[in-house]
Amino acid sequence: MANGKKIGFIGLGNMGFPMAKNLLRHGYTIFALDINKESEKRFAELGGHVGMTTASLLEEVDLVFTSLPTPAIAESVYLGEDGIVHKSTKPLVLVDLSTISPELNRKIEQEALKQGLEYLGAPVSGSVSGAENASLSIMVGGEKDTFESILPYLEAIGSNVFHVGNDPGVGTIVKLINNMMAGIHNQAVAEALSLARLAGVDQDIVYDIVNVSSGASTILTRNYKTYISQDEYTKGAFTTSLLLKDLKLAKHVSDSLDGELPIASQLIEYYEAEVEKGHAHEDMSSSYLMIQDKLNKQKQNV
Repeated sequence: MANGKKIGFIGLGNMGFPMAKNLLRHGYTIFALDINKESEKRFAELGGHVGMTTASLLEEVDLVFTSLPTPAIAESVYLGEDGIVHKSTKPLVLVDLSTISPELNRKIEQEALKQGLEYLGAPVSGSVSGAENASLSIMVGGEKDTFESILPYLEAIGSNVFHVGNDPGVGTIVKLINNMMAGIHNQAVAEALSLARLAGVDQDIVYDIVNVSSGASTILTRNYKTYISQDEYTKGAFTTSLLLKDLKLAKHVSDSLDGELPIASQLIEYYEAEVEKGHAHEDMSSSYLMIQDKLNKQKQNV
């Protein structure tokens, strides 16, 4: 077993499970908790400790990671009556790997400090495949001494780990900037490949040419190779609903600073109108299907 702290991991979803699994692979003792008991069972089969409450988990560990789907859930898990901050009875380091809001990162840190706890906001980027391969980018906001004390654990789940600043929300701001750009690239790929299809140009050829030209992007490769060309939109998905959540959070940050995001704002309106027509829980690359749906309806109405 590797030397180090006992680790609590709350949230064994699409991203959390492989991150916790990679910590196990490094020999760390992991106590995991998830609302989905089937995920806990799978994790126990790998050697993790499960079947605990938040309070009992906190008694066992020195360091807690969380990977949660929404800001509301994160706030409840940290600050609710039965949450981490109120149930902690000893000094702990708390690290949230979720994408929430900078304000919530700061609120959690403020409440954590009152209880003698340390907190880092550390959102990750790299999708499910990055979580599985431990190749995530991790953008950490919070006290540098705290960051350095847990760096080996972060390096077990990501290959690009950055300390962005002492503000616990600043890593989240960088993550939201990244996801806003990814969202714009995502839509560009959908529209470009839809145009190729309409024009009767082989999409493989379009991909091969654009991929070595100025329109190349990692989103083009990800979306086309893994999803669009395979006509498969669920495996390892970063869902359109999650992308929409992050776009809204980025706009919220911009609005709070009196900024302007004209393209992102239009994209939010577009996705709000489209995702609930059947693509909310598919991968974000299903924006390509949204366009095909509209085109098919237009043909039917001719």
